[in-house]
Amino acid sequence: MTAIVVTLATAIVTAACTTGLTGAAAVDDRPRFADQEAGDRVVVATTFTILADMARRVGGDRVRVESVTTPGADVHQYEPSVDDLKRVEGADLVVSNGLGMDDWLLRFIDGTDARHVVTSEGVDPLPVRSGNYTGRPNPHAWMSPDEGTRYIRTIALALADLDPDGADEYLDRAETYVAELDDLASRARAAVAEVPEERRVLVTCEGAFSYLARDLGLEELYLWPVNSESQGLPRQVTALIDEVRDREIPAVFCESTVSDAAMQQVASETGSRVAGLLYVDSLSAPSGPVPTYLDLLDHDLEIITRELTS
Repeated sequence: MTAIVVTLATAIVTAACTTGLTGAAAVDDRPRFADQEAGDRVVVATTFTILADMARRVGGDRVRVESVTTPGADVHQYEPSVDDLKRVEGADLVVSNGLGMDDWLLRFIDGTDARHVVTSEGVDPLPVRSGNYTGRPNPHAWMSPDEGTRYIRTIALALADLDPDGADEYLDRAETYVAELDDLASRARAAVAEVPEERRVLVTCEGAFSYLARDLGLEELYLWPVNSESQGLPRQVTALIDEVRDREIPAVFCESTVSDAAMQQVASETGSRVAGLLYVDSLSAPSGPVPTYLDLLDHDLEIITRELTS
């Protein structure tokens, strides 16, 4: 199989010093595939940390998984560096989100013979509701536990096809994983049912919670629709201030990969409060609050429901 890194390194030779939108948010000194023996394990490369965690959980000891982006990075319009792409050297399977979020990957794997699976395949996408991306698919489908089950099963089927000897293991682990996700979703719905109806409004920096809001019966408000657009423009801030003040929304939120300065202004001018840091596009480091996908959803849902009822 042609090593992915050969094509990737050639494609980005002039961009060796680029970083993601958030800059060098996290220094990652984990060993690279090139420095290790994968043995008989399937080598999986993913575009961001949440997909990597899903693949590790489904794949178990039969796979070695690496993410192009590191904890703390914003995957929107990410520009991989040479060091980023060394992490995916020799991958047998490439896993991406799709829905326009990580299309930057496509120009690097074009021409290779690596298998590529898009985890959002089959998702009925919700549209972006405002801004330059109006009408395009909202890419954050994994924030819905219901859609997350689709991601997990898609990864399991791709691994089973690539490694038939491990197919039963992959599919069994996927169903155990899905059961845990279903339980988390049930608990979240019960918690939201305790939130007074007039307070079931989720206000965030990025419009990344559309799928989750749909599942839980929350109304979604935000400053900007997608992180790749201008963030915290005066008109965005003013419009949200009016909404939060008029509706007496008690708590607003921001995400870990962006500045909360604009949302702090919303809070200070309305008497609301920035109630907690939510995670969307990236897991934390292993020692942080959301080292896994299940931890991310549990963390966000606990903060949202607690703060909307307090």
